[in-house]
Amino acid sequence: MKFSIGGSLKLAFRPWVEGLENIPAEGPAILASNHLSFSDSFFLPAVLDRKVTFIAKAEYFTSPGVKGKLTAAFFKGVGQLPVDRSGARGAGEAAIQSGIKVIEAGELFGIYPEGTRSPDGRLYRGKPGGLARVALATGAPVIPVAMIDTEKIQPPGKVVPKLMRPGIRIGKPLDFSRYHGMDSDRFILRSVTDEVMYEIMKLSGQEYVDIYATAAKRQIADAEKAEKAEKAARTDKADKADGASQ
Repeated sequence: MKFSIGGSLKLAFRPWVEGLENIPAEGPAILASNHLSFSDSFFLPAVLDRKVTFIAKAEYFTSPGVKGKLTAAFFKGVGQLPVDRSGARGAGEAAIQSGIKVIEAGELFGIYPEGTRSPDGRLYRGKPGGLARVALATGAPVIPVAMIDTEKIQPPGKVVPKLMRPGIRIGKPLDFSRYHGMDSDRFILRSVTDEVMYEIMKLSGQEYVDIYATAAKRQIADAEKAEKAEKAARTDKADKADGASQ
């Protein structure tokens, strides 16, 4: 299914790619990418000959009915790995352990260090948990990846995707073997994560924001909520003024 989906995506969207030579022909590696769109996990595997395993919510694989079965088959086909978020430490620890297993099997593991999609197309601070811990626990090389313009294909609220060419830039592998086994040192984790994010920034050309994307989303939501409240207050005030003048 990977090849049929990948072939369809390549035919319809014609993604351009730079740096394919940086993907090893065999052996484990971690692909650390920026995250602009839901489609990132589909376009990157589409341009590679090797399977890339990403993490996905377990709910995508367990929904009932025909639609649920089709969704599960689709996510399995494109290399998504279900993670149960019900544990005491949630999806974070489950994703780390799943990533380690993928690397130990000699495969490619894809991860988004920002932890969530960018709310505005900028690059946000990487979370020091998953990426760095998998890299330091396994010694696998980290390959920075930049997705380009994928957020423009299907912006929020748009049902039908826009047919346009997204881009993918793949950087040179980063070797963190000098820190192997130091995955409990938070300063090392932060240093490794920041180095990877810097390489992604150079590849993508994005503006970098030194806060987490989750915090940025909260700020945006709070601002929108305040704007709506202010608008409602102005409308209410205007209605009362109209009522008093009648």
